[in-house]
Amino acid sequence: MDVQQLIKEQVTGNPVALYMKGTPKAPMCGFSAMAVQILQACNLPLFFSVNVLEDQVVREGVKEYSNWPTIPQLYVRGEFVGGCDIMREMYESGELKSLLEGIAVPD
Repeated sequence: MDVQQLIKEQVTGNPVALYMKGTPKAPMCGFSAMAVQILQACNLPLFFSVNVLEDQVVREGVKEYSNWPTIPQLYVRGEFVGGCDIMREMYESGELKSLLEGIAVPD
């Protein structure tokens, strides 16, 4: 499968997708750790995540997919939201919590 098709399926097949360095339980950079903390603070303890350190093709492919040069990258309901700084700004304004309202947490 083409990496762009894979990424499209991941972001559209999951209500929330976070492309990050490491995993939510073991982030491998401060920005990824902050992104996880922000989602958890929005009462979203579980979400789909992709560790870009495990696959260089996905790591570069997601940057191309979003036309955004950095990781982490957050997608909500198939739409690119932004990276850590944008997530922080949206969290502080309350916009991110509103965006995430109604998303069911998987069992």
